[in-house]
Amino acid sequence: MRWIRLKRGKIKVYGKQGKLLPKGMVEEHTAFLHNLLSNDIRGMKENTLTYNLWLRQNGFPIGEFYVYKLADHYLLDTPLDVSHVIEEFNRLKLSMRVYFEALDMEHIFLFGEGVREFIREHFGVELGDFEVKSLDNMLLTRNPIRLREEGYEIIGQVSELSLDTKDMLSEEEYEDIRIQRLIPKLGKELREGFSPLEACILKEAISLTKGCYVGQEAIARVYYRGRPARALALLEGEGLKEGEKIRTENKDIGIITSVSPRSSLALGYLLRAKAEEQKDFETSEGKRVRVLKLCEEGKE
Repeated sequence: MRWIRLKRGKIKVYGKQGKLLPKGMVEEHTAFLHNLLSNDIRGMKENTLTYNLWLRQNGFPIGEFYVYKLADHYLLDTPLDVSHVIEEFNRLKLSMRVYFEALDMEHIFLFGEGVREFIREHFGVELGDFEVKSLDNMLLTRNPIRLREEGYEIIGQVSELSLDTKDMLSEEEYEDIRIQRLIPKLGKELREGFSPLEACILKEAISLTKGCYVGQEAIARVYYRGRPARALALLEGEGLKEGEKIRTENKDIGIITSVSPRSSLALGYLLRAKAEEQKDFETSEGKRVRVLKLCEEGKE
């Protein structure tokens, strides 16, 4: 089993406590998140989680959130600065009665061989199909999205857990795994100038049926035009740097967005047609780069 301590902010989102709603009406904190984020918040059942993007009107990502629906509130997990997010949310809520609270919570992610046995031994829960369980001073969640394999999260007071430090991943090791698995990261692959559909995360991050939300029209335009011209690619090359352009026939056809700190692997966006024609290219600095894999929707 491997584990890592994640450095991510937490925000509690809740509405007016004890308010009784007429039948068919949606609580304002639910409506706020549903109209802002890219996945179906209104359709979430209690003790479930979804992965969401916060988009601009042009469909480019501003932020990402894992959203956990609990009994009377939502918990948001994000790499963004929490104080800035709350400031922006308060500006956007207008007259809606929705409230935000920054939380100080530890967060550990566990995965790999032996993780199921660890969860059973320490928490005595039947794994089954649960997504989120509220335990004493912590949440236990099953999250197969974060690393695209079965993984479990412990959020809250985790200091008393007996975790072996030799199994702890460094941030560099975690980043190397992320790149190997073609998982886009906010600020790297998820950023201005690139549609999230080019990163092949429609299935995880975006609902096409939930109705209007910020950026929905731009996403729909890209989706209904068919497969995007660019795609996220797993690349290999020595000495690659973020921001280097990928070239062929003296034309820029892509850009490197992430470079592994432990190997010769990298991620970048590339014109799909060119990558399907050939595998070997040069960067703008004359380095050789090879395409190992293109992302496909629903696949790593």
